[in-house]
Amino acid sequence: MVAAVSDSLASGVHLLVQAGTGTGKSLGYLAPVLSRLVDDPSERIVVATATLALQAQLGHKDIPAALDAVEAVTGKRPKAAVLKGRSNYACLYRSRSGTDADQGALVGAEDLAAAASDLDSVSKLGVEVLALRDWVEEQATSGSLADRDDAPSHTAAGWAQVSIPSRECLGVTACPFGAECRVELSRERARDAQLVVTNHALLAINAMHGGTALPEHSAVVIDEAHELTSRMTTAATNELTPGLVERTARRALTWLDDDLGVDFLEVSDTFRAALEESELTRITSSSAPLAFAAAQVRDLARRAVTSLGGQHNDNERTQASAAVKEIFDVAARIAGLADADVVWVSESEVRGRTAHVAPLNVAGLLRSEVFGEKTAICASATLNLGGNFDAFANSVGLRTAERIDDGEEAPEGDDLSWRALDVGTPFDYRTQGILYATKSLPEPRRDGLPEEVLAEIAQLVWASEGRTLGLFASRRNAEQAAAHCRRELPHMRILCQGDAQLSELQRTFIAEPDTSLFGTMSLWQGVDVPGETCQLVIIDKIPFPRPDDPLMQARKKAVDDGGGNGFMTVAATQAALLLAQGTGRLIRRSEDRGVVAILDPRLVTKRYGRFLAKSLPDFWTTTDPDMAVRALRRLRGAE
Repeated sequence: MVAAVSDSLASGVHLLVQAGTGTGKSLGYLAPVLSRLVDDPSERIVVATATLALQAQLGHKDIPAALDAVEAVTGKRPKAAVLKGRSNYACLYRSRSGTDADQGALVGAEDLAAAASDLDSVSKLGVEVLALRDWVEEQATSGSLADRDDAPSHTAAGWAQVSIPSRECLGVTACPFGAECRVELSRERARDAQLVVTNHALLAINAMHGGTALPEHSAVVIDEAHELTSRMTTAATNELTPGLVERTARRALTWLDDDLGVDFLEVSDTFRAALEESELTRITSSSAPLAFAAAQVRDLARRAVTSLGGQHNDNERTQASAAVKEIFDVAARIAGLADADVVWVSESEVRGRTAHVAPLNVAGLLRSEVFGEKTAICASATLNLGGNFDAFANSVGLRTAERIDDGEEAPEGDDLSWRALDVGTPFDYRTQGILYATKSLPEPRRDGLPEEVLAEIAQLVWASEGRTLGLFASRRNAEQAAAHCRRELPHMRILCQGDAQLSELQRTFIAEPDTSLFGTMSLWQGVDVPGETCQLVIIDKIPFPRPDDPLMQARKKAVDDGGGNGFMTVAATQAALLLAQGTGRLIRRSEDRGVVAILDPRLVTKRYGRFLAKSLPDFWTTTDPDMAVRALRRLRGAE
């Protein structure tokens, strides 16, 4: 992997590299990247990973260790910096704008926090905000970044009182605290660094806004690259609710004439009524109530933006104008119903009905703005799906015909050639793990788990004496399985997502080996539980996209309309990726042993099952449930 990354950086040919769990993937790209930066101090390389948590692990653990090694060998230490999106740093203007009334308070934030248990929720939020404001001032005084990850314990509502959306930022020159801006400080440190660690979301924003979010760089390493299209889609997705329209209109009322203000307020009711009339599915007709109502919101927001503009020195007005401009942009996109977008309506108990708009495809954006601009190295444990890299390459805009073999040079002037490499794994999956793929259980159904499947789950958990990670297609299935196992195995502790905070459940699962943890998609990726705590992974259902997911259905239809196989390209490929991630929870170290049980017979009985199976680790495979039970019993020394 080190050799391939080095060659890619030198040649400019993109690299897709699959590095299985345990290979030391981070060092596999950090070593050649840092070596190149030592040789050329004028160069800068960006590393983008999927989540803020992984970004923190790289920035605080992996990269400092690698830099220590580089310095020991070369005597040089390239500068590294972590860069996040604006809302991850406190805004001094937002934090300080509400503090004047607090200056004469007789009771400080620390004293209030001590009494918080006796306060109602509104008062607790106030205490939380006071504590955050005190912390922001400490950060500003000490020259720190006021990074959310370093903040005192807080809620999202509390953080919103000391941070600001990108659109509402006044700008360095207009903001009274521009000279102290923590976001600008973070960007300044990034510009001064050779290695910049960011996340997929900021990489997406950089792609969508002409390269303005990241400092100039010669190459990008995309870690956890299997998440890239999903994160890019999320960054390019917008939503609009009647409540948001109404709140934004009220915020702007002070600076609007009476008639426009009333119209802007009342259009939220029009939008609400249109949502209620809409089906919970994709909207394609320009005559649909939602498209008509969104056009009304767009037109009134445009007039409001015009009224709020002009020359003035009112910061609150500037921010209100930015918020209205965002309403205008989203409403215009929904009303436009462009072929490149998917518009749909969803409903939840908490938020009611919401209008969404997302890109039909992000491959074109990635091709032009990421791979077409810089050398890119994509690294992940799961890029080889169905036996090759084509599915992933196509999803990010690289074409199968552009792949070149080792030793082959890219055509002159070609910036989109790519190579692929599977560096394998240090694990011997065929001796460390068994894949039990059922052939006899009933196929999944929508109304919960069949009795036969519940009985099989209980038997497997019994054989493993707990030590089970259950990955379920829905919260209902997880709760049903947990309830059944608690009845059938009362002496065992079964934790279920929703019983407590997920982080707390995971800590208990790790600390108590005979405990089992059942949950949904949050557990499919990123759970690292080596050792005997996890000797059985149960998957109740092949994780195809929901059949009522408007975005996935639109993407499948687009492939079908283009002459391809939408099911295999979209649904089966996503299922293969998630299955590979889910089954990968079992073997995390060379000493690990266990069983993966997939209780969906379609893996064995359907033609697409072969494609899915090729995406999984090379476990020894059986369709015999008794063999799986005996293997688990032997692990526990019971046979």
